[in-house]
Amino acid sequence: MRGAVDGLLSPLPLGPALPSVFAEDDLIQRYVTGLDDLFAPLLSVLDCLEAYFSPDLAPMDFVGWLAGWVGAELHGEESERQARGAVAAATALHRMRGTRRGLAAAVRMGFGVTPEIAESGGAAWSERPRGEFPGDREPRLEVFVRVPDPSTVDVRRLDALVGAVRPAHVPYAVHVVKKGAEQ
Repeated sequence: MRGAVDGLLSPLPLGPALPSVFAEDDLIQRYVTGLDDLFAPLLSVLDCLEAYFSPDLAPMDFVGWLAGWVGAELHGEESERQARGAVAAATALHRMRGTRRGLAAAVRMGFGVTPEIAESGGAAWSERPRGEFPGDREPRLEVFVRVPDPSTVDVRRLDALVGAVRPAHVPYAVHVVKKGAEQ
């Protein structure tokens, strides 16, 4: 929360800027000193405004607000480094949203594990029309996350993440598997 900062001096104190008739008036000088204390944090924020829009430099409470602006999905339990990284990478992830690469990047960022992805899609090129379509007829997507201890992974959060970044028309399944186990 932005607010008063003890000991922060105003770069533009109001007292000396008042007309000379108020220079000797103790009540007015004390009043504008109070206004200086009120405006000092505001002026400080305005002087540093550019830093507030950089996830690496912004105050941590402002990073959560930036996350909403760029569509970064934070769950509130991230470390400061993870939250700043998610906000910084959000626009790049949005460009890859709905792709295999984007799904892998989102899971890696959210859980620190590179997933194995099995899907039904494909791409092909042919000189003649009416060739066979690549991939399977029925769309499907399976995400396998291999970790040493599957109980440490929040499956509901993983499922929500995959559901948010997958292609919208593709049904999916999420599997958390012990590392070394067969699919």
